[in-house]
Amino acid sequence: MVRPLILILVGVVSTPQEAALNLEKRLYSLRSLEADFEQFYYSASISTPLQEKGKLFFQKPDSMRWEYKEPEKYVYLYREGLSLAYFPEDNQLFRYTLSPEEKDSDLFRLLLGKGKLEDVYFIEPASFPSERHNPVQIKLIPKREGAFSYLLLEVDERTWFLQKLILFDGAGNKQEFRFSRVKLNPKLQPSLFELEVPPDCEVIEDAPPVKRL
Repeated sequence: MVRPLILILVGVVSTPQEAALNLEKRLYSLRSLEADFEQFYYSASISTPLQEKGKLFFQKPDSMRWEYKEPEKYVYLYREGLSLAYFPEDNQLFRYTLSPEEKDSDLFRLLLGKGKLEDVYFIEPASFPSERHNPVQIKLIPKREGAFSYLLLEVDERTWFLQKLILFDGAGNKQEFRFSRVKLNPKLQPSLFELEVPPDCEVIEDAPPVKRL
């Protein structure tokens, strides 16, 4: 009896540098993105982390909308170097011009695909808890001092887009973003990156909103 030949394809494990390069290529090639996100903020001074959920939209070159839905509804909008944060419950709008350093921050650099990762970070292997089997994970250590000491990334090897992004600062605080239901290069309406507020809304200029814990 002749048995059929069965070919088993074994996934090739990427090196941290290869994974970073594939992620970089994906981010650079993106024109737009839509995704669900979960955000966790762990403070060194508070035992219970802040957990929030919502939707993320961005459009190259520099438009980004974070639409928070749980536990409180509010919107962060970034466009052409301007940050707008609207809190409907308080009827307040914070309007803030980003500094050059903030526009070149780690979060903006990653999501908007700015520059080469190897020029900005030391790239190392990483291993941290995951819901996936054999996840692709890397550690990025900034080559110059900034807001964060290091970053941990988990990448989807099918799309080479981020699944997790964890940022650690020097004070012992941690921010974690988890992305799901990712749509690459969707057609987004320009109105997504406009923000309408009531006429009686309190507008607070040149002051970023404080993280609510």
